[in-house]
Amino acid sequence: MSSSPLSKKRRVSGSETKTGSHCSSSNSVRTELPQNPTNGMARNGSEVEIDEGLYSRQLYVLGHEAMKRMQCSNVLVSGLRGLGVEIAKNVILAGVKSVTLHDQGPAEWRDLSSQFYMREEDLGKNRAEVSQSRLAELNSYVPVVAYTGTLTEEYLAQFQVVVLTCSSLDEQLRIGELCHSKGIKLIIADTRGLFGQLFCDFGEDMLVFDTTGEQPLSAMVSMVTKDTSGVVTCLDEARHGFESGDYVTFTEVQGMTELNGAKPMEIKTLGPYTFSICDTTSFSDYVRGGIVSQVKMPKKVAFKSLPASMADPEFVLTDFAKFDRPGQLHLGFQALHAFQKKHNRLPKSWNQADADELVSLTEELNGAQSGGAKQEQLDEGVLRKLAYVSAGDLAPINAFIGGLAAQEVMKACTGKFTPMMQWLYFDALECLPEGDAPLPTEEECVPRNSRYDGQIAVFGSKLQEELAKKRYFLVGAGAIGCELLKNFAMIGLACGEGEVIVTDMDTIEKSNLNRQFLFRPGDVSKMKSDTAAAAVKQMNPSIRICSHQNRVGPDTERVYDDEFFESLDGVANALDNVDARMYMDRRCVYYRKPLLESGTLGTKGNVQVVMPFLTESYSSSQDPPEKSIPICTLKNFPNAIEHTLQWARDEFEGLFKQPAENAMQYLTDPKFMERTLKLPGAQPLEVLEAVYRSLVADCPHSWEDCVTWARNHWQLQYSNNIRQLLHNFPPEQLTSSGALFWSGPKRCPHALEFSCSNDLHMDYVLAAANLLAHSYGLPGSTDRAALAQLLQGVAVPTFTPRSGVKIHVSDQEMQNAHASVDDSRLEELKVLLPNADAASRFKLCPIEFEKDDDSNFHMDFIVAASNLRAENYDIPPADRHKSKLIAGKIIPAIATTTAAVVGLVCLELLKIAQGHQRIESYKNGFMNLALPFFAFSEPIAAPKHKYYEEDWTLWDRFEVKGLQPSGEEMTLKQFLDYFKNEHKLEITMLSQGVSMLYSFFMPAAKLKERLQLPMTEIVTKVSKKKLGKHVRALVFELCCNDLNDEDVEVPYVRYTIR
Repeated sequence: MSSSPLSKKRRVSGSETKTGSHCSSSNSVRTELPQNPTNGMARNGSEVEIDEGLYSRQLYVLGHEAMKRMQCSNVLVSGLRGLGVEIAKNVILAGVKSVTLHDQGPAEWRDLSSQFYMREEDLGKNRAEVSQSRLAELNSYVPVVAYTGTLTEEYLAQFQVVVLTCSSLDEQLRIGELCHSKGIKLIIADTRGLFGQLFCDFGEDMLVFDTTGEQPLSAMVSMVTKDTSGVVTCLDEARHGFESGDYVTFTEVQGMTELNGAKPMEIKTLGPYTFSICDTTSFSDYVRGGIVSQVKMPKKVAFKSLPASMADPEFVLTDFAKFDRPGQLHLGFQALHAFQKKHNRLPKSWNQADADELVSLTEELNGAQSGGAKQEQLDEGVLRKLAYVSAGDLAPINAFIGGLAAQEVMKACTGKFTPMMQWLYFDALECLPEGDAPLPTEEECVPRNSRYDGQIAVFGSKLQEELAKKRYFLVGAGAIGCELLKNFAMIGLACGEGEVIVTDMDTIEKSNLNRQFLFRPGDVSKMKSDTAAAAVKQMNPSIRICSHQNRVGPDTERVYDDEFFESLDGVANALDNVDARMYMDRRCVYYRKPLLESGTLGTKGNVQVVMPFLTESYSSSQDPPEKSIPICTLKNFPNAIEHTLQWARDEFEGLFKQPAENAMQYLTDPKFMERTLKLPGAQPLEVLEAVYRSLVADCPHSWEDCVTWARNHWQLQYSNNIRQLLHNFPPEQLTSSGALFWSGPKRCPHALEFSCSNDLHMDYVLAAANLLAHSYGLPGSTDRAALAQLLQGVAVPTFTPRSGVKIHVSDQEMQNAHASVDDSRLEELKVLLPNADAASRFKLCPIEFEKDDDSNFHMDFIVAASNLRAENYDIPPADRHKSKLIAGKIIPAIATTTAAVVGLVCLELLKIAQGHQRIESYKNGFMNLALPFFAFSEPIAAPKHKYYEEDWTLWDRFEVKGLQPSGEEMTLKQFLDYFKNEHKLEITMLSQGVSMLYSFFMPAAKLKERLQLPMTEIVTKVSKKKLGKHVRALVFELCCNDLNDEDVEVPYVRYTIR
């Protein structure tokens, strides 16, 4: 396999020019693009091969078909200020056929507040030409060129999608009409300070292939009636999840076989387990079985042209609390265009006269309306604020609107997900000073030839000074981390005396390059935090940033200690797992620091702001745990590919990881045997049997031995064990109630016969033999012909199913069965196992599963093992791509969602930096760009508790100084007395972490001894751990009774020792 990070090259059709990141001189004027399909939906390009290594996580969002359609689309982005560059960045990362950057204007100071690919030395140069080379580096598969000419009809004809930003209304109407008549899809995006606007016109016959992007649902059928509208009942294991209007197909129905293979039929849901279908009166009687599967049907969507839609608009609501806002802003943005046309400039920041004029222009516009755009009453307050801040240019607003606009480009190219119909308006007025606080003045907001002019135009210069001093801790430098750093640099966070500390212990992988946009192919295998810090320094040289490679957790509390956290102004999480998020949440609650929390899953994203003494914390509410697959389903009764893939993962761990770990522990750890014999039930025997197999019975000495083992293991799993299962439960067996045993979720399996001419059989043996060889330090082989020769000579023992073998039918039955331990076999194993001094003979290496390396046989084994088992049970197999998603527990990801989510995070950061104190000023957000759907809500307040007359929340605590004035430390008795005297609370139990320090039911002798000991001495004694020098305080949890002997809930204790 090539070591090049972009090793799988796209196959390029003969008529296409092959271009890389150096594809065009920066001042080129483009007249012709790579051969383009007809306008409208790009054809499905069969000549295009997708680089799965690069696009892996995005493919799990879009799918291969949509990705191929996107790779046939030429996109024009006009206007290369902050919003244009954001859209272009996301579209280039996505992997369209080509991107053309159009701009006729020179770079100005105010552009630098959000145009992250522009430097101070670029001022006065053409924006498109300056941005071209930097944008082209993002994806070597996407040619990027600059164009500085006029957008003529002839020129636009070569594009499938046109995006306009920073354009005049006249230009929008001219190009809008042209695109609508020629079938070119049009997106108009604009931001004005704290306001954003988005418009889509994808023509009158846009075809949407998949409206939601969710996996098609399926359910098992238990009954179908014969009726004019046949009623289908599903097994009551889980709700079917279908909705009326969905289309479904049937397979494996016995009796009413007319349903199998019938065309997709529309359904009407009747309940959580039932729905009706077509007329089934003429069909055969239903007997049993059947699987019903949802089918995604193409849907036609018609868009109105720009002028028609302006007069009679349809809005996508972003915030239900601002229900009437879109209609106001629809007119307000048109009034801004009128103001700009009249004065050749935007209203001056916070200028009263200009605001008055914008209000009167909006009134004139409203008076001229006759359709749905007419407003009963205008909201002068909102329109004035639109005028006050419209000269501003804010990176977070551009990130949010730019993420949404780029997702719409992808919808236009692919027909995947529901397009935006047709207008979206957004504002973040909560970022302005709260309540009675003074608003910025015109003098504070005048341009001063600073890179922050676009932001100063909205907030004034004071906020800029505050941001420069801030000290922030960013945990994670992946997709969200990269976007946060870009925004930090643009808004000027830590660009003075402050500092951003970013930590991430991961290195860059090829699949990261598709959305972690600060990294390039040459950075693969470098540290994420170092690379991201260096890249963001290029965007704004003033940012003070320090990179670490530490995992956050108890192990690094010496680094991230009291002094570190107390110096911070806030924390931003950019993590990919719940445990680390909850740990950081606990730290922020303890140190009382604001926490900005966010996450994405495909097109879904969420933002949560955690404010000390104001909101609940991240850990206050949790998602329900994921449903686990019952063990008996995995072992004997799988009915879905997810079951066989989990089984294959368990096989991998149980063959190539755990046995090697246990065997090496046996050889190197003198206490291993003692520990193992203390394990419950049959575990000692199972562990020692596995060690015996690893070191004696199955220990290979050559490649041939590995092949023999793999062939025999194939026989055991796919033939012998299945034959034994069918011996215990024959195909026609009935249960005690007279029903067929193999029915409902239990699929009757069949044994497989090994054949060297079957590729899947050979895949399995090749992968398993290589993995075993690797774990023993033996050379492997990829020679399939030689493998087939070797297999001819492998003797496979004949197998006869045995009676008396117990197979558990349910997890409950398995738990109730008491496994008898064969003591004589245990003693025998102790003798048979080699001595510890034989350690030098063995070089066992446990194999850690790694899904993203195609040369290591890990996924080869998983795919073969899972699909062979699927064949045993007649379950449709999964290709490598789907298998990797499920077995590797991959989180689908796409750059658009990340950009939009982080834009919202940074709006919250601007509020925190200003010291907003009202909970209603902050916004938690959830979005699903596929639908598109947005929901904003004020954060939930921290729940209040009470003891006596004292109110408290999770942010409160008891502060106790451990050191007495005498210089001696408090004893346990003094601690208990302190609470009794000062707080009228009797402590009944006292703990620190997992250590119980005191309880009222403690044995008298132990209690007497402990009462006289200093608190820290009790902690070290019980926890058996020394307190590090970095520990300044301990956290104690209390159970207390009040004076009435009633149990009361109280805060924790911060016990200061240094």
